[in-house]
Amino acid sequence: MNILLGGGVLVVAAAASIAVMLLVRRRAPEGSYFSDGDRASGVFGVLATGFSVLLGFIIFLAFTSYDQSRTGAETEALTVLQQVETAQLMPRAVRAELTGQLVCYGRSVVGPEWDRMEAGTEGDAINPWAVALFETVQRVEPESASEGSAYDKWLDQTSTREEARRDRIHGADGVVPTPLWIALFVISAVVFAYMLFFADRAERAITQAMLMGSVVVVIGVMLLLLQFLDTPYGSGVGTLQPTAMERALRVTDEALVALGDTVRPPCDAQGRPT
Repeated sequence: MNILLGGGVLVVAAAASIAVMLLVRRRAPEGSYFSDGDRASGVFGVLATGFSVLLGFIIFLAFTSYDQSRTGAETEALTVLQQVETAQLMPRAVRAELTGQLVCYGRSVVGPEWDRMEAGTEGDAINPWAVALFETVQRVEPESASEGSAYDKWLDQTSTREEARRDRIHGADGVVPTPLWIALFVISAVVFAYMLFFADRAERAITQAMLMGSVVVVIGVMLLLLQFLDTPYGSGVGTLQPTAMERALRVTDEALVALGDTVRPPCDAQGRPT
């Protein structure tokens, strides 16, 4: 989320609401439009409590999805790194091929796939290198106990990687349905309208401005926070980045150099086939 944009939205919303409040205040009776302020405050407390409970529940739901996406990205990167190690124990005929395809898989996640998630267009697309890895493994015929063990481990790690990828993509499309957004904005409008009835020309303008501005700022901050958690991918502060996969690719390159392997991945830096 862009902090400057969010701050600008809050400033504009607060300024506009305060302006409306001061405008209504000019013709408001002394003591507000309510003849019984205590009863009106009690009703407002019910509105605010209901709104805060609903908003808190939705934020918890969105944060759970955000954390699931973050954990999925880290688990996927770790599994790719572990599969690179497992690939070195596979039959020599497919060892270099599997390693190169894993590197290409990681590059495609960091490159085009992450771009699609930020744009919200990832959908049900599959990673083409996952298909290439599956086709390569189909040709594996273990000849020793160690190769057989590595083959079984590879299948387990593939399942883990696919589950982690699903968790990573889960938050790309957002988890808060449109009806909930509509409900939140309707309730926010009701709270705003209710606050206008507290306009009191007998009170100082700064007091009335604080009364309305504080409520609007708090509601705005909560809605912006929900929007951030519902769209965790992007270029703003706090958004999820492919840091874990980038680290896994660096470790892989360093490990291959240390082992003396000269694996040439069949792709460019963006994971596109060459």
